[in-house]
Amino acid sequence: MKQSLSIPFWECYTMSVEEAASYFRVGINKLGRIISEDTNADFILWDGKKAQIKRRKFEKYIDRCNEI
Repeated sequence: MKQSLSIPFWECYTMSVEEAASYFRVGINKLGRIISEDTNADFILWDGKKAQIKRRKFEKYIDRCNEI
């Protein structure tokens, strides 16, 4: 029997772009632009062609910003 592991997305190490946009209250398009401007940012983990957002590192990035 297979059990499903359900972790609230705000406790996950990484988030999908959609989850991060909802959690950080940033538009999906805006988050996509942030990712495309610096594809090597330390808060991005690439899963093939799909970006995952490292929650704590993105929190630090947001803390350094005056505006998004």
